[in-house]
Amino acid sequence: MNWLRTAATLLGALWLGAAQAEPVTLDGTEQWMMKSTEGRDYRIMISLPEGDVPYTGGYPVIYVVDGNALFPAFHAAKRAQDRFKKSIVVAIGYPSDTPYDFNRRAFDLSPPQTAERNDPPQGGQDLFLDFIEKRLMPRVNERFKVDQDQRSLVGWSFGGMFGVYTLFTRPALFQHVVAISPSLWWRDRYLLEHERTFTERAHAGKLNLTHSSLTMLVGDREMPQEIQDVRALQIRLENLSQYGLRSDFQVEAGEDHMSIPFRVPGRVLNELLSTRRF
Repeated sequence: MNWLRTAATLLGALWLGAAQAEPVTLDGTEQWMMKSTEGRDYRIMISLPEGDVPYTGGYPVIYVVDGNALFPAFHAAKRAQDRFKKSIVVAIGYPSDTPYDFNRRAFDLSPPQTAERNDPPQGGQDLFLDFIEKRLMPRVNERFKVDQDQRSLVGWSFGGMFGVYTLFTRPALFQHVVAISPSLWWRDRYLLEHERTFTERAHAGKLNLTHSSLTMLVGDREMPQEIQDVRALQIRLENLSQYGLRSDFQVEAGEDHMSIPFRVPGRVLNELLSTRRF
């Protein structure tokens, strides 16, 4: 029976060691905690730039929402190729241990709702944009030399919807937006109203879209209507190419709504970091 006691002791030691193990740390990263004006906590995860500052005088910056889930994939894709290393990925997440904080993202990434439909709380997209523009971006600019002509926003699902909303309502905030599987159907396609206003402003010469782009990606295993909605938006926006807006629609074979954000980081980085402004 001594061997049983010895085995039990070893197993107990192994279990204790696992319980006390340190969490994995990703090389080339740092993390901040920040508060919004309203006191909401955000976890900011940074994929640090490598090498000398580019000839533009600053590093391109890519902001990614749903950072808890998406940051590891984007950080790994960025470090895998030398041509991506001279960039910064700023992932915006939450102080939770789950990939998606559904209550927080439901508020941050959605338009206002009536009270009876407000469970979980929704309607914080403008407050979230204020946090990014007025608190997070200045902090990033203080910490790093940033190329102000190469700021990008990437979001998936609600985050993709949020990215399209950002283009329509604050078109100067980012030069490039990547919307992965954007939820264009949300709230009876509420983005259509913002699209009309955005289009009218462009035709009236009130927007400078010369260096703006919108890329939308969907998986071919998503709902057919959702794919059609995204394709239709891109077709409508093609008319704005005369003012400089570049729009693109891509279908990823073999991917569904939940898998596609982890399949495309390399492609997204290639598209964003291959763009040049002269």
